[in-house]
Amino acid sequence: MSTETSSSTTITIGNGPAVGRVGYGAMQLTGRQVWGDYPDRQAGIELLRAAVDAGVTFIDTADVYGPHSNELLIRDALHPYPDHLVIATKGGFVRGGFDYSTLDAVGNRNYLRQSAHMSARRLGVEHIDLYYLHSGRATDAPFEEQIATLAGLREQGLIRDIGLSNITLEQFHAARSITDIAAVTALYNLGNRTGATLLKATEEAGTVFSPWHPVTLGDSGDLERITAALEPIARRHGATLQQIALAWQLHRSPVTLPIPGTTSLRHLKENLMAHDLHLSTEEMDTLTTLAPEG
Repeated sequence: MSTETSSSTTITIGNGPAVGRVGYGAMQLTGRQVWGDYPDRQAGIELLRAAVDAGVTFIDTADVYGPHSNELLIRDALHPYPDHLVIATKGGFVRGGFDYSTLDAVGNRNYLRQSAHMSARRLGVEHIDLYYLHSGRATDAPFEEQIATLAGLREQGLIRDIGLSNITLEQFHAARSITDIAAVTALYNLGNRTGATLLKATEEAGTVFSPWHPVTLGDSGDLERITAALEPIARRHGATLQQIALAWQLHRSPVTLPIPGTTSLRHLKENLMAHDLHLSTEEMDTLTTLAPEG
């Protein structure tokens, strides 16, 4: 069908190469509740290799996924890495056990330095392509000091670009007053636009916006309504609901880089095909009005 809205298929993060605009969030390649090893380690290795063969050029992970096991799995699957592959990881969370209540944010300079060095070691790289401060909620060091620590690591050559995760709009502006910020991750999808103000700010700054839970359709109260709006659009395009949700993300802003996670190669390939879907202006309007922005 003829359309009025389209999206580019690649995006450049900071000083790195252009990557495909649908990345891969590796968090699900861990144990239950993101704790411990992925149960079928060889299957995880094969999935990561197949993902890159299928066209994935951006992989998102974090030291707290496992903890540590996710980064090690990526190394065992893909090292030495192809030149076109960008790997992002994060530091600043600690977790003391299976229960999510043991998760806490740490931001002191020695811990962040150690975290970045250890992530580089686990990934088997001399420098990390994109390194996120995983949370702006740490109270053991001023936020500005945490950003300065990452800026120092970049000056030393350990990280190429700096990203921010789980931060406020005010923290985004504060960070940019100290150093260049290449990417921001935040919750943003059809049913939940919590990260809307950050999306607008990244657009104005020319910073990449990486929405997490990008294909979540809504909570139990909104799921039926959102699904009902998606289904006729999906039928017209011969696509799944998740593909339409991803296509909406790509059309929504030129700075978006969604990172859907899956343990299914079929779903992963379907996700990568979302950039080939072209939604009309009317379809975009229908989907965008499903939830308030912010």
